[in-house]
Order: sequence, then structure tokens, then C-alpha cells
Amino acid sequence: MASTQESPNGTVIPLPHVLLLRYPAHFSHINYPLPDHLFHLLKPWESPLPLDQFVLAHARSAQAVVTTGGISFHADLMSMMPDLRLIVTTSAGLDHIDLAECRRRGIAIACAGDVYSEVVADLAVGLLLDLWRKVSAANRYVRAGRWARDGDFPLGSKLGGKRVGIVGLGSIGTEVAKRLEAFGCIISYNSRKEKPSVSFPFYTDVLDLASNSDALVICCGLTPETHHMINREVMTALGKDGVIVNIGRGAIVDEKEMVQLLVSGELGGAGLDVFENEPHFPQDLIGLDNVVLSPHCAAFTPESFFNMCQLVVGNLEAFFSNKPLLSPVALEEV
Repeated sequence: MASTQESPNGTVIPLPHVLLLRYPAHFSHINYPLPDHLFHLLKPWESPLPLDQFVLAHARSAQAVVTTGGISFHADLMSMMPDLRLIVTTSAGLDHIDLAECRRRGIAIACAGDVYSEVVADLAVGLLLDLWRKVSAANRYVRAGRWARDGDFPLGSKLGGKRVGIVGLGSIGTEVAKRLEAFGCIISYNSRKEKPSVSFPFYTDVLDLASNSDALVICCGLTPETHHMINREVMTALGKDGVIVNIGRGAIVDEKEMVQLLVSGELGGAGLDVFENEPHFPQDLIGLDNVVLSPHCAAFTPESFFNMCQLVVGNLEAFFSNKPLLSPVALEEV
């Protein structure tokens, strides 16, 4: 691909160098063309060199990086790129980026913004609906021929009137609340800060939230403060009929303790799109009818991928045109 472009007055201008840490799957899934005509894209997967050696050899002058949640962009790698000024991530979370190093060096970050909020909220509500109405369990019951053999299927529960605590009332949590309100659920929340514009009851402590909820929906990001925030005490407070839906990050929940509580019947159920050691997950969950599993795909739809591709290109164009980023991260708040 060309590494230069011609300006309207005929001047040859070098294209900005952008490092893609891995092939952006969002683009390939929907056949969205990579913006090679706008940027000189550095593609380490086309080289036999390990990533760090590729960066040293070919990407030291790159001013921008595009990354995903599946690959860590740490301080050592950043130190090889003295001109780096922007990281664009296709992930809703930021736990794969060394935020402290970005603050220290003044590196801007553009994130997924609200691109995934609606589709992630859709799946969160779908998991909760599945748990309470036993959709997946009932499907297995019918397919196994048990309806004719064993009779009526165990009763599920309605959503209306259930108390749902949302952990992290950001853009995704807000969309979850909007949907669950339509079902007649009673919403309360825990977040870093109380939101004055929100009428839902606010709990400063997630343990208190769990004590006053029938379900917890985990929508927050993974940080050192939220790691294993949903611990045994919180899950016990939720109770033997309580359920957890996690569409945030696996390590927000103490997975080992959760599995023990589910197996022993001390926790009512779990709908999980994320796990601590993906793509691996606790095998003890396979035989549990009160657990619904999903392969970290809440954000993945053709519509969200299309919007994400546009956002990545838009953020890069804005940065190299000295315009405001479309989905900036306020580093002082994370």
C-alpha cells in the first residue's frame, strides 16, 4: 500500500503511521475495508518478527495504535514508541491498556464509546430473562424427551417486581436499566459516583446493594478496585434465590467462590458472558441448569461492528486533523 498521498496543490504528503496490534476482526467480519488510503498501516501479523521486535524495527515512528481487548498494550511496548500520542481501542473495557503510563506520557485514548451499549444491554437482559424463565433449561428439557417422560417443567419466575441491582451505571448499565424498567423491575445501582440525574436508589457499597436485590447485573469495568469485588460475602448477601448476570469482565466476580455457591445451592443462578480465564471456564458449570453461558459475544453484532469500524476510522481522522476525538477517555476519571 502507498505510504504517501498527494495534496490538492500537488504536494506529496507522507501518510500518518498507525500500528495495528493485530488484524482488526471487526473489519474482516463485515468486509469493511481497512483505511490504507488514509493511513500507512503497520501490520505485525504479516511479519515473522515477534511483536516487540516488529515495533522496534518498523513502528517506532507510529503516532497512533489500534488495539483490542484481547491483547495487552503495556508500558514496555509503549516505551519503544517515542512518538506515540494516541491509542484507539475497539474494546468497551480498558483493562488491557496501561492507563498509568498513558497519563504519565500524555497519550490520549479513544474507546468504543456507546457503540456497544445497546447490544450488550440486550444480551444482559436476555441472560436475566433466560435465568428467571428458565428458557435454556426448558429447551434442554424438551429436546431430551423429558416433557413426555417426566411431565411438567419446573416453574420459572416473572421479571416484573424483581429488584435488580446494577453494578456500574455507565452507558451500558443505563441501557440495561431502561430495558428492565419496561419489564416492571425495581432498579437500584452502585457506581463510582452517585448520578444526580438518576432517580434510582444509589448504594455506595455493593454489599448493601446485593442485600437489597434479587439480581445483580455487572456492567462496570475491571480495575484494581473492582477485581473480585463480587466476592463470597456479596454473593451470600444476594441469597440462595439471587442471580448474577455478568457482561463486564470475568475477574470482577470471584469465579471460584461463585462456582462453589452455585453448586451448593447457596446462589440461585448466573448468566455469564465473561470469565476469568477466557476462553476457558469452570467445567463444574456445564451440568447446572441454573447457569447460562455465553462466549464473550455480548457486543458482537453486524450493526455494532459496522459502527465500531466507522468510529475507529473517525477517531484516527480526527486525531491527525487536530480535531477532538469522537470517543475520548477522560483519563483522570479512570
